[in-house]
Amino acid sequence: MVARTPQRVLIGRSAELDRLVGVLDAAAAGLAGVALVGGDAGIGKTRLVTELCDLAQRRGFVTLTGQCAELGDALPYLPLADALRGAAADAGGPVGPAVTARPALRRLLPGDESGPAEGTTGGLAQQRLFGSVLDMLSEVAGRQPVLFVFEDLHWADRSTRDLLVFLTRMLQRERVCLVGTYRTDDLHRRHPLRPVLAELRRLPLVTSVEVPPLGDDDMAEYLAVLDRYGEGPAGPVAGPGLTTVIERAGGNPFFAEELLAAGTERARLPGTLADLLLARVETLPETARQVLRVAAVAGRRVGHDLLRDATGLGDLPLEDALREIVSQRLLTAGSDGYTFRHALLQEAVYDDLLPGERTRLHTAFAALLAERRGSPAELAHHHLAGHDLPGALRASVEAGRLAAGLGAPAEAHRHFERALEVWNQVPDAERLAGENRARIALASAAAAAAAGDYHRAAEQVRRIRREASDPVLIAETGERLSYYLADAGGDEAEAVASAREAVDAAPHSPLLARALATYARALFRQYHEEQAAATASRALEVAEATGARDAEVSALVSLALIEEEFGSSVEHAVDLLTRATRRASGDLSIDLRARFNLARIQYENGALAVAARITEDGVRLAGETGLTWSTFGTDLRFLHYLVHYADGDWDAAERLAGGFGVRVGTRAEAQLSSFALFVEVGRGRPVADERLRWLSRFWSDELIGYMARGMAAEQALWRGDPLTALDHVDAVVAALEPFDPSVIRIAATGLWALADLGRTGEPCDDLLRRARWAAQNGPNGPRGRLGPEGMAWLARAEAEWHRAHGTEDPQAWRRATAAFGFGFRYEEARSRWRLAESLLRTGDRAAARAEWERAVHTAAALGARPFLQTLRAVGTRAGFPDPTATVPAASPAGDAHARDTRAGDTQGGAAGERPGAAREPARLSALTAREREVLAHVAGGLANREIGERLFISQKTVSVHVSNILAKLGVTSRTQAAAVGLQEGLSPGAADGNTV
Repeated sequence: MVARTPQRVLIGRSAELDRLVGVLDAAAAGLAGVALVGGDAGIGKTRLVTELCDLAQRRGFVTLTGQCAELGDALPYLPLADALRGAAADAGGPVGPAVTARPALRRLLPGDESGPAEGTTGGLAQQRLFGSVLDMLSEVAGRQPVLFVFEDLHWADRSTRDLLVFLTRMLQRERVCLVGTYRTDDLHRRHPLRPVLAELRRLPLVTSVEVPPLGDDDMAEYLAVLDRYGEGPAGPVAGPGLTTVIERAGGNPFFAEELLAAGTERARLPGTLADLLLARVETLPETARQVLRVAAVAGRRVGHDLLRDATGLGDLPLEDALREIVSQRLLTAGSDGYTFRHALLQEAVYDDLLPGERTRLHTAFAALLAERRGSPAELAHHHLAGHDLPGALRASVEAGRLAAGLGAPAEAHRHFERALEVWNQVPDAERLAGENRARIALASAAAAAAAGDYHRAAEQVRRIRREASDPVLIAETGERLSYYLADAGGDEAEAVASAREAVDAAPHSPLLARALATYARALFRQYHEEQAAATASRALEVAEATGARDAEVSALVSLALIEEEFGSSVEHAVDLLTRATRRASGDLSIDLRARFNLARIQYENGALAVAARITEDGVRLAGETGLTWSTFGTDLRFLHYLVHYADGDWDAAERLAGGFGVRVGTRAEAQLSSFALFVEVGRGRPVADERLRWLSRFWSDELIGYMARGMAAEQALWRGDPLTALDHVDAVVAALEPFDPSVIRIAATGLWALADLGRTGEPCDDLLRRARWAAQNGPNGPRGRLGPEGMAWLARAEAEWHRAHGTEDPQAWRRATAAFGFGFRYEEARSRWRLAESLLRTGDRAAARAEWERAVHTAAALGARPFLQTLRAVGTRAGFPDPTATVPAASPAGDAHARDTRAGDTQGGAAGERPGAAREPARLSALTAREREVLAHVAGGLANREIGERLFISQKTVSVHVSNILAKLGVTSRTQAAAVGLQEGLSPGAADGNTV
């Protein structure tokens, strides 16, 4: 018999290890990374990752390892709980305090009896948990770099997969390395991990490492190493036998090792891997074989005490059997139990059990786990496998409730559905579940909705309604159906009808208040403002009378939004929202929604200081409750950013934007990311180009397209490329509803571009008409009022229209400057720039200089480099001394970031040249920055289509640029233009990249 010890040398995996070490090194240097390690079962993934963990520990990393299990789709966050349990046990380590300080994580540890925090189950609890994991990793990584390994992702539950995607997208500059392993041979076409892997591989911080079979030489060396440590060939496997092992193993180290062990005792080797593994088991004494069978029913791991009770053996016989099993390296011993050396071994032993044997052992484990108050999900698994349907129903319902509280709605839905599947086969099912079937079905629908499957939730509620006769149940299902349809963007007429039916059926109770609030919401979405206002008012009355604080706050928010959109008094809307935020509703999501809307209205109406206080309060509440990454927690953070952008505290805004990921993959991430462009474009940060490349995938989304392409247009204008700016403006205008106030700002940007081009006529008139119409009209007729920022942008659009036509007088720009005077420092200064130019054209140099100096001081204070360069160019032409000549334009870090930013020429106020470009060749000085980029690509031999693809502009726009280049250079062909460029020192293709 061959007594074997763990392999000590990693063979044939240097290339794969080097790639993993590269990700590890990047994380240590402050660039988070993710590695996905795939390969067939037994190929050596765990061995490779174990080597990486050993190396990481020697380099000072904190290592966390979590193992998925085959029943992991029913056990939410199993690898996370596994990793945290091990790390928290180290009292002196950095992870334990970080975990115990966060209730959402503490609940994953054994022995924690706390229930879910008030108002947080399902989706909200998941947002809290995800945010807590991210914060915990960030906190620990601030002291030591972190390596977090997720083993066997092919068995991961849905919530763990979602967590991995979330962390991959959110981690940016944290010293964190995530590694996930998975079996490639288990990933059938519809395996749920396949789309996750495809999504993650598109991200630049993700490295895919495929572990291939070992070559024959590496396999021979591997077997020789086993021999060196007393594990090598002997007897029949020596010589030709060794060659047979190598050929049969197919490059799989685990298979080779098992073949080697079997070959020392047999003249003939088994035909399949399962046969091979079972042949090894057959060499054990009978008692040891039985212990191994019992352990296989428990899963990959089993505790010592549980195994003892399940086998029914005394301590000495059990220890003798285990000693034999461990010596054969079929199980490995841990601090409190045993683990199968490889999952394949556990699968082979389990699959070899007889049906009756399997049922009996699962029943035994269910009884033992029930005595120990084990995991309800594990209990449900064993009850089902043991054909105990009553036990399975009871445990599944309990597991569903627990999963919902943990923030695992997908798993909660799975458990509730399992209970519903066996419901009709279980006598007295309602007593066992603690609720009737309809209530369990409603809980299942709520879990599906929290997991994002609103269509499934709506269909489930429809089925309950069809069977319902109780008025309360009819009301409840109608209210929920309306809510789910609204969130899913479903049939709005059905949403209104369902909510109305709920209102008609509900007794005077909190349920009626909630039904009315939902009905008001559905009516508001259909623009039935008068009926919506009346319904929301009634909801408020019923909520106050019945003590339904959540419905009361929801009704107050709805009334405020209706007043804001269709009413005449923004003060009344503010009063309503102030009432909504005075005390907690019991639902954190509603509380954050109320704060967000109150802050937003204050911001949009120019009360920036008030808005700043409210957003800070809301961000603090979200942080204290672990909901920083919830929907309204995120909304509050970007609003906090916008307030600082407007009030001029750009350093604070840029610090906040540090948490707005660049490498986005979801709509929510892209929306948050797009806000960062305001300061990045304003300061000329190069990162804006990368951010725009990532956001371009989401330009079809109306809000993201408006913000991202609007800022791309401004960036192009600062770079002297009004044609590209117009491309972006036209795309945004085409996507927006005519009554959307956003039309006003984008129209003003388009008029800036047209004025720079000197174009008049219908394009200018059309944009101004659109801006005026959006200012005067809402979705259902005349607009009640337009906030100060909207009025300011309309004044800007009017002034730009006059500038394009050459008819502007200083008064147009005075009105625009005054309109932004409510506190929007940057836009006020930009209007002052045009006012100064207008005054210069009238000959009033003293007034022009005063306005210009005020704009220069603001631009310098903000660190608005492109704007400041433009202003300095204006001052140079006017002969004005620079009042900030000794004042840096931004912080040293800001200067470093903006060093390569380009500012192009603009009509009547050409932007200054790049630093170091003062002696640019004379013939190229007439070209704008974008035209020089196009010429570089022409000199590189690219066609217009290829140039457009590289610069992210249309082929038509490239053609216009080429025509302008030929005219300015006084040549008649592309070849001549290229020759001029090369003579003047232009590098072919040097300007490659996205300058959107």
